[in-house]
Amino acid sequence: FYLTPPQVNSILKANEYSFKVPEFDGKNVSSVLGFDSNQLPANAPIEDRRSAATCLQTRGMLLGVFDGHAGCACAQAVSERLFYYIAVSLLPHETLLEIENAVESGRALLPILQWHKHPNDYFSKEASKLYFNSLRTYWQELIDLNSGETTDVREALINAFKRLDNDISLEAQVGDPNSFLNYLVLRVAFSGSTACVAHVDGVDLHIANTGDSRAMLGVQEEDGSWSAVNLSYDHNAQNEHEVERVKMEHPKSEEKSLVKQDRLLGLLMPFRAFGDVKFKWSIELQKRVVESGPDQLNDNEYTKFIPPNYYTPPYLTAEPEVIHHKLRPQDKFLVLATDGLWETMHRQDVARIVGEYLTGVHHQQPIAVGGYKVTLGQMHGLLTERRARISSVFEDQNAATHLIRHAVGNNEFGTVDHERLSKMLSLPEELARMYRDDITIIVVQFNSHVIGAYQNEE
Repeated sequence: FYLTPPQVNSILKANEYSFKVPEFDGKNVSSVLGFDSNQLPANAPIEDRRSAATCLQTRGMLLGVFDGHAGCACAQAVSERLFYYIAVSLLPHETLLEIENAVESGRALLPILQWHKHPNDYFSKEASKLYFNSLRTYWQELIDLNSGETTDVREALINAFKRLDNDISLEAQVGDPNSFLNYLVLRVAFSGSTACVAHVDGVDLHIANTGDSRAMLGVQEEDGSWSAVNLSYDHNAQNEHEVERVKMEHPKSEEKSLVKQDRLLGLLMPFRAFGDVKFKWSIELQKRVVESGPDQLNDNEYTKFIPPNYYTPPYLTAEPEVIHHKLRPQDKFLVLATDGLWETMHRQDVARIVGEYLTGVHHQQPIAVGGYKVTLGQMHGLLTERRARISSVFEDQNAATHLIRHAVGNNEFGTVDHERLSKMLSLPEELARMYRDDITIIVVQFNSHVIGAYQNEE
């Protein structure tokens, strides 16, 4: 089944979104020029989610990618709710009081976030009241706890992640008289999601990561070449510190059963995630909730089983690891992406492809054909291909789309092969998942002049 280049483009561009930050937003000149985002599904429906918003009552911008598993319900809920929890955690005490008083007296609320959404980015209307009530309880507690100190961003991020995960768990335990909502809160809690979130405020970049999506900084060296700086660590079996952490939290007798086949309890790839109450609740609680839950829940295989060797829950946490980075003029962009991208591409290639795309300059590297015997005909093909690639930059108006094109269509020479792209994009749904994962990417472009000016002030 062969797709023409226009058909390939329409598939690749279906979910793309771009946002340019206004030159001057009335408060301060932003260190962010704008961002491009895109998603390419492998699962039907896609289990990844993305979010981006400007904080209206504090400074800064929030961007995040969320990779769901066992369905998309948890990723969906986290993509809608987490930024509110972060924003509320960052608000000064007076603003929290203003918001609470407005709710009390039925006045219009100060908007907290300005969302930047693609029309396909769904928001669940039915659950908004329930979600709002949980959020309000949180800010009421923050008001009562008022210590008068300004909130540290790192702490705010950690508290927001943990609190939302706690609320997801509580809502499922309490249930809801409305049967639709009751099923929804249970689906959210029993499925799971990773989260990789950036908060950018001036030169302060914080990355809060839970799970195995990644954040990477693209840096332009003095000679114009591109390098990648990791701003997150994967929470999985490949991370020795993470394996150690899990072992430290459980008795020595469980050491052998904690991580099997590179999975938590032999089942779960990420070692940190939202939801996934199968790995957090006691067996009694799981049974009680599933037995009293709606019938649809009993039809779901995932809720029935208890993980093997389940003795001392919780085995899983949503607590993020937070990394702070002070932006420098050579830091040109940030890539946030779910593991679907990193499974197919090395971060160094990601930095080069995005860097060359954004500057429109190709460092013409000598053609490396790494140990392949290449005929003149093939060499001619490679050179023609290279010429075409320079013009292909112009077919993508979106850096994330450009990256997905490479992730799915790259051949062994690291160049996009249309035939391969066509094959990969025309795979039927049930096959696509065997070849690749959902891919979600946000590319944030920084304003080097503004960052340089901040540095000079300091």
